[in-house]
Amino acid sequence: MKRHIIFIFLVSITTGAWSQSALDSLQQLDEVILKTDMGLNRFSQTQKTEQLSDTILTRSAASLTDVLNYNSLIYFKENGLGMVSSASFRGTTAQQTAVVWNGININSQFNGQTDFNTINIRNFDDITVRSGGGSVLYGSGAIGGTIHLNNRLKFNQGFKNSLFLRYGSFNTWDGSFKSGMSSDKFAVNFEMSRTNSKNDYDFVDSEKQNTNGNYYNQSISANVAYKINAKNTLKLYSYLYDGERHFSQIFASETPTKYQDFNTRNLMEWVGLYNQFTSRLKLAYITEDYNYFANINKENSTGAEAKTIIVKHDLAFKVHKKLLLNSVIDVTQTMAEGSSIENESRTITSFNLLLKHNITSRLLYELSFRKELTKNYKTPFLFHVGVNYKPFEFYTMTLNGSRNFRIPTFNDLYWEGSGNTELNPEDSYQVEMGHAFQYKGISLSVTGYYNDIQDMIRWIPTASSWKPINTDHVKTYGLETKLAIKQQFQQHQFRLGASYGYTISENQQTKKQLIYVPNHKAAGYFNYTFKRVSTYYQLLYVGDVFTLSDNNPKYALDAYTVSNIGAEYALGATKQHRFGIQIKNLFNENYQSVANRYMPGINYNFYFNLNF
Repeated sequence: MKRHIIFIFLVSITTGAWSQSALDSLQQLDEVILKTDMGLNRFSQTQKTEQLSDTILTRSAASLTDVLNYNSLIYFKENGLGMVSSASFRGTTAQQTAVVWNGININSQFNGQTDFNTINIRNFDDITVRSGGGSVLYGSGAIGGTIHLNNRLKFNQGFKNSLFLRYGSFNTWDGSFKSGMSSDKFAVNFEMSRTNSKNDYDFVDSEKQNTNGNYYNQSISANVAYKINAKNTLKLYSYLYDGERHFSQIFASETPTKYQDFNTRNLMEWVGLYNQFTSRLKLAYITEDYNYFANINKENSTGAEAKTIIVKHDLAFKVHKKLLLNSVIDVTQTMAEGSSIENESRTITSFNLLLKHNITSRLLYELSFRKELTKNYKTPFLFHVGVNYKPFEFYTMTLNGSRNFRIPTFNDLYWEGSGNTELNPEDSYQVEMGHAFQYKGISLSVTGYYNDIQDMIRWIPTASSWKPINTDHVKTYGLETKLAIKQQFQQHQFRLGASYGYTISENQQTKKQLIYVPNHKAAGYFNYTFKRVSTYYQLLYVGDVFTLSDNNPKYALDAYTVSNIGAEYALGATKQHRFGIQIKNLFNENYQSVANRYMPGINYNFYFNLNF
């Protein structure tokens, strides 16, 4: 395995050194060239998006679960600290949240979702949350929302490095190193990270301890850009992830188990700028490989491997300064095999047409359409229509509607003895209205949404086994609010933020709330900075959740409130180095987000972030 990792890493570096220099084309278009996820930048002005700041990422633990749990309204089911973690975005299921890496949907081909504890945030330069339907842009699963993981490449930045180290309770280590070098024609950056933990925390108000919970993960990314000339640029993004987790036991008598992941992602892009036309040709190769050991003391395991090739051409035409027309054609071929899946493959071809029109400086609209072709299932015609209107400097209103979907996964279609090749994609119609107010250092947003989901895929017991079928009709609707205040008095800076989400997610047949969807979630923070010292407080509140489909309150999980505090000190002449200390779960809250999977009580960590 080690030789395998080193080999792929060396290939990534050498290939990347050849492919990434074409990014400097025209100075006035640097922003366009350097960003690979152009759908997020061009066609998201009628939807709610939020990019997490560098400060938030530095203060967070390494997992994507931790940073989003405290800084978004997404609810996470976590089977104990560091264990399997799945998201519920606006009352939808884990399969209905898409994770997008540099513009490519990376949800698993097997179960249709992403385990957020297998994403190490140290390998990405920015993380953006896009709320609402996005299937026209990002394909399957983008019903509740999308999470975007992006790497940035910049020219004329010289040589820069960053070292991050964290140590905390339960013998937990978190480290990363980033290095970047760029000139006017060449840019390269390299990032590697590792997290490992004994994860043997004591349960609150109990003599029990988390057993068989140790884990590690390590990841490497290498990204390169080469500017061929003023009109042509080549880029390469490469990523490798290797991880192993021992699954925490509920009872001491259980047989200890473990799970291994090995994933790779490679994306090559050729960008061409030709007067009013911008052409982007992408070639991606993605693999996912997992093995499950029912007994860690034995070599026997079950698992599967999927290999995906994506060819995508994005052609943007600036009709005039206020009108942008964009066509996207992509072909995706996936081959999969495993312990319970014979050699299977599918090819999906999609055609997309997108338009953005700035009618005036205060009014714009977006139109998007998508149609997929495949022999494996029937595909719906998808659309998105959105309007952004700013009648006053302090007020912006957005309104959008869309049709979204989720395709059946390889497990749904081909699982040995149970797969159902007659499944239809999950189909969703959504409407959303948002209001945003901004005055000086104060901003407030209020967003309401409604989502009607049909043909939800469920696995149900039959006479001899479990089988997936299209059954559920679910309606989700709710309200989201966010307040942010930033004020400064001489050298004293104050930041205050709060967000709250109210969510109904109801099975229309039973009129019951979906399991593991809280009606209420809230998060907040307070930050005070004076000269080189910063102190902060975080708050997370999650309401009751049902764990059974009949909504029996006897088996519901209680609401919980978790508080964290921390302090940082900035070092160096330009305050580029930071030392921080955190206390998490300050009041030793006894809580669980999945039944019988207890989270840790009060715990500590400290970290260094050096930039040179």
